[in-house]
Amino acid sequence: MFHLTRRLFLRPAWPEDWEAIYQGIADEQVVRNLARAPWPYSPDDARYFAELPHDPSSPRFMITLAGKAELIGCIGLDRHGDEIEMGYWIARKYWGQGYATEAGRGAAEIARMMGYSRVRASHYLDNPASGKVLRKIGFLPTGSTEKLDCLARGTPVDAAAYEMNLCAAETNYRNVA
Repeated sequence: MFHLTRRLFLRPAWPEDWEAIYQGIADEQVVRNLARAPWPYSPDDARYFAELPHDPSSPRFMITLAGKAELIGCIGLDRHGDEIEMGYWIARKYWGQGYATEAGRGAAEIARMMGYSRVRASHYLDNPASGKVLRKIGFLPTGSTEKLDCLARGTPVDAAAYEMNLCAAETNYRNVA
């Protein structure tokens, strides 16, 4: 599955992506905000991730700049029981340029096309920038905080929960500055 946004091309990971994945994610400031990435992040971790089998019901995408092969991050829709959860990372040198928001809107469009009616997401409380991104995508805070595992930190971390009703998502993100 592929998806093109205004500035980004979302595509599956390929085994040869491992080096670009490693270069983008092997940064403690990136990994400490992810649930399942270890720290330190090794080349073997990147190879393993790039070679994971593709699951059409839980797609994950490499985020690349449209028209270029440059990998800037990853975004995915993961099934957890009856729910779908969006997660993402952006390489630090691309932070603050709106790429996470744009990729998130693209992933929400994909989820809607796949027939999902609701998507969940969360962010660690000490990463408020991610909460800002989630709100720009169209997620709304649920008002609940939960402890979520963080492999890199080796401990559960307080996280704020968000949801997006995909039937109303276009209205949500068009009205967010």
